[in-house]
Amino acid sequence: MRLFNAWEMGQDQTKQQIEKGLHLYQSNQTEKALRVWMRVLEKSADPAGRFRVLGCLITAHAEMGRYKDMLKFAVVQIDTARELEDPDYLTESYLNLARSNEKLCEFQKTISYCKTCLNMQGTTVSLQLNGQVSLSMGNAFLGLSIFQKALECFEKALRYAHNNDDKMLECRVCCSLGNFYAQIKESMKIALQHGDRPLQALCLLCFADIHRSRKDVQTAFPRYDSSMSIMTEIGNRLGLIQVLLGVTKCWMIQKELDKLGLLKLHCLCERIYRTKGQQQELRDHVVKFHECVEEMELYCGMCGESIGEKNNQLQALPCSHFFHLKCLQTNGTRGCPNCRRLSVKPGYV
Repeated sequence: MRLFNAWEMGQDQTKQQIEKGLHLYQSNQTEKALRVWMRVLEKSADPAGRFRVLGCLITAHAEMGRYKDMLKFAVVQIDTARELEDPDYLTESYLNLARSNEKLCEFQKTISYCKTCLNMQGTTVSLQLNGQVSLSMGNAFLGLSIFQKALECFEKALRYAHNNDDKMLECRVCCSLGNFYAQIKESMKIALQHGDRPLQALCLLCFADIHRSRKDVQTAFPRYDSSMSIMTEIGNRLGLIQVLLGVTKCWMIQKELDKLGLLKLHCLCERIYRTKGQQQELRDHVVKFHECVEEMELYCGMCGESIGEKNNQLQALPCSHFFHLKCLQTNGTRGCPNCRRLSVKPGYV
């Protein structure tokens, strides 16, 4: 009983000292806080308390830019987590190890440790830290100039921030996106100087994806269009699919899709699944596309083909019905076959 009480008192003292250090640190008395925490680390025999104080030391050294010391404490924390044999502690310590290596520009190690964190799914802490893990992995991919994977990670981190109302994480992701945008902008300048069309297409795609991740779909659309034109020109089918997926995600962001939006969405999905050879999904979207065409009456009243699916010259009659110009010319009629109203001087759209 005496041994148990002594151990419990030791835990309480450790907790008090950690809190004392936090109070000092928040009062901008950083060096005093570090000395308090180091004494706890040297004297405490409580593994959980040691783990927590190591977390405080890691955070403090990260904020001071002392990244080698940050890494040193992260390695000690990993050993403490293994001693505790708790997956929550391990997940947190691997994230600190990843962040330490990220700050030291050891990007491959960062990605490896982040993947270890993500493989520890199902723990309580892992669900709370996944946003930070995605952010750290995104920064590592950005450091390696693997832009597409970096952006995917930043988007995941941003979703975690929004879903958990984590303003600090959202701020950090936005800062990373700002760095990402600056690097893409510089890459675009180089691509234009050297006439590198594939790189231009990739940069435009990245610009569009960034705007989409910020929910600015109206700015994203023209960049996707420009990227799509170049991808089509150079015959980059994989790039074309990535563009179409981005455009589709933009339409999905629109919470209230009108019929025209749905029509465009099904048309894009049809092109994606046709390119990928996924026949069942392709048929589903072809059917839905034609259902939208029927509901909007976007078909020629003479030949029955849909209007707008291909580039054709059209004529709009005063009664608001549309027809292929070639059909009207071939038919030789000046009246609307749908409502029997007479047309006036032809107008092209």
